[in-house]
Amino acid sequence: MQPFTRMKGLVAPLDRANVDTDAIIPKQFLKSIERTGFGPNLFDEWRYLDEGGPGMDNSARPENPEFVLNRDRYRGATILLARENFGCGSSREHAPWALADYGLRVIIAPSFADIFANNCTKNGILTITLDAATVDRLFEEVAAEPGYELDVDLAAQTVTTPGGETIAFEVDGHRKHMLYHGLDDIGLTLERAEAIAAFEEAHRKQRPWVFEAQG
Repeated sequence: MQPFTRMKGLVAPLDRANVDTDAIIPKQFLKSIERTGFGPNLFDEWRYLDEGGPGMDNSARPENPEFVLNRDRYRGATILLARENFGCGSSREHAPWALADYGLRVIIAPSFADIFANNCTKNGILTITLDAATVDRLFEEVAAEPGYELDVDLAAQTVTTPGGETIAFEVDGHRKHMLYHGLDDIGLTLERAEAIAAFEEAHRKQRPWVFEAQG
């Protein structure tokens, strides 16, 4: 997984509260357990004017011109600005898969569903919780300035606006470690590979009959 240290990116404002995981990636696209290929169907029901399904040629589908990600000024955004309770609903990990596959690395909102936020961390997406007043102000600034970018520094735990304002954010130390070093759950386990191997060897010596019984 790609480490997250610091990035400057274009911001897209999704001005909706309680965005659930079925809106992020609708249920008909959950047949695959691969982590890639979901980006074209991110927010599918809002993004397109027709009904989408697996295997469709999305390049030929009619886009909804009113949806934020379809507006030219927000194409290529890597930071999503959202409202409260983002990622609520089911625990499907396909939601962060779709967000990451689209190219989003940071989501800023007043609050997130816990399981969704955990799944984002496992897939290299930084979720930043800021107070509602600050989020309101960021929405206003994004609307007023085309090409609005934020500089996100995970090590310093800061977000810097184009005007030079620095906004601090909190992040759990465990999540910060995973993101900064590009680790998912398997990667975390492999960090302790030597200790695991030493434990297994000691266990083999202490209880050899267990391993003999296993053949």
